[in-house]
Amino acid sequence: MNILYLNHYAGSPSLGMEYRPYYFAREWVRAGDTVTIIAANFSHVRTKQPQKAREELDGIAYRWLPTPSYKGNGLGRVKNIWSFLHQVWQLAPALVAEHKPDVVIASSTYPMDIWVARHISRLANAKLIYEVHDLWPASPIELSGMPWWHPFILLCQKAENDAYRDADCVVSMLPKVAEHMAQHGLDLRKLHIVPNGISPEEWSDVPAPLAGPLPHHLDSLKAVGKTIVGYAGSHGLPNAMDVLLDAAALLCKSSLSFVLVGSGHEKARLAQRVHDEGLNNVAMFDPIPKSQIPALLAHFDIAYIGWQRTPLYRFGIAPNKLMDYMMAGRTILHSVEAGNDPVTEAGCGLTVTPESPQAVAQGLLQLAAATPQQRRDMGQRGRAFVLAHHTYPVLAKQFLEAMA
Repeated sequence: MNILYLNHYAGSPSLGMEYRPYYFAREWVRAGDTVTIIAANFSHVRTKQPQKAREELDGIAYRWLPTPSYKGNGLGRVKNIWSFLHQVWQLAPALVAEHKPDVVIASSTYPMDIWVARHISRLANAKLIYEVHDLWPASPIELSGMPWWHPFILLCQKAENDAYRDADCVVSMLPKVAEHMAQHGLDLRKLHIVPNGISPEEWSDVPAPLAGPLPHHLDSLKAVGKTIVGYAGSHGLPNAMDVLLDAAALLCKSSLSFVLVGSGHEKARLAQRVHDEGLNNVAMFDPIPKSQIPALLAHFDIAYIGWQRTPLYRFGIAPNKLMDYMMAGRTILHSVEAGNDPVTEAGCGLTVTPESPQAVAQGLLQLAAATPQQRRDMGQRGRAFVLAHHTYPVLAKQFLEAMA
């Protein structure tokens, strides 16, 4: 089967997020399918940007379309989106002639790509798959407060409705979306839930060692008997990092030390907070290569993940870093209110109220008071849960069956 995978922000282990298209495509190639990923050559979520127009990685053909760079979520990002969609539309006949797709996937972090994917699928007489990462326009309405009558929101709503009407299959990583999608015209017989996952082979060998000042800092904390609370991921508003810093302030006289690894729009402001407030129990480090994540997580006694309180999460959550935490066998403190909660399902930690520094602090103290064996048992339950339900070989097969 020839699969044409449109994902504006697609990445790879060497470039950074998004990883999901790479892992699915790699499994499909291994199963004997041909996969071409069409993506923009600039994305705010990647660590590095591609330097070639075309390349092959693990049997996957990547085609990077030239798009303008941008910062933030303003006009520059809109121009980037428009450039990508315009080019894909213009290239549609050539893409059909070159790749002869049997399946076209609109892997949507915004819904307007359904129109270019539909155009290609009709030219090729191919199946049209709509893959949902986030619900738009619900996300900008509920997270950013945009009014329903805003032209951009109306455009997104038209695209979402068209996707549910015209796609042969809808794949969602969010588990609680059926009612919402049905209200916008989806025949629920088309809906398949395929969450995020992990690649077991990345955890089977000796992990790549940490480099720079990070391993020395972690070792020094262990040497003086500190309990390490770790966070590895984006430093943005949705991650509720201020709540974690507030909890750290409440726990400044405890044996807990906080290690934050990653980057994001909020990092500079958060680092200034740590400095200005004298939070000596908090250390912040730059992001590390994906290959070093297992080594980093092995140092954490408790892994933290937090969210804002928003009704949007009633549709469910599917964070990559939570899967990594669980695969690493870490005890997890989860600060969330959502339609699903893998931490509670797996019994691999504790879930507390979001946006409450007091609840986070109490939860961390409760987990820190557990014996090392109790924390190991929690971690092993999380690892077993991921291996049973969230490995990319299994998930890619589910996706392939949905397409078929």
